[in-house]
Amino acid sequence: MLKTCTTRWDPAEHLESEEDMAAYLEAALEEGDSALVAAALGDIARAKGMSQIARQAGLGRESLYKALSPGGNPEFATILKVIAALGLQLHATPAGER
Repeated sequence: MLKTCTTRWDPAEHLESEEDMAAYLEAALEEGDSALVAAALGDIARAKGMSQIARQAGLGRESLYKALSPGGNPEFATILKVIAALGLQLHATPAGER
């Protein structure tokens, strides 16, 4: 019997441009799951460099990792700081326009 060999897929390795990162965050926001949004922000931050993003957001690297981890529950202020440090913006549109 042949064994299937798998490798761990890391989204951060595939987020190469600002457009990729914005589209990835937009897709997470559309799902409406706060844990997924935090995880997406963590992936984007890792793609850009977690230490750099933590510095720009005015947060400690370890606390940023913790906040954006699967079990983390970041405050909205932290989310806004991270989004700004990533060079991204949040936009609101009426739900019927999706």
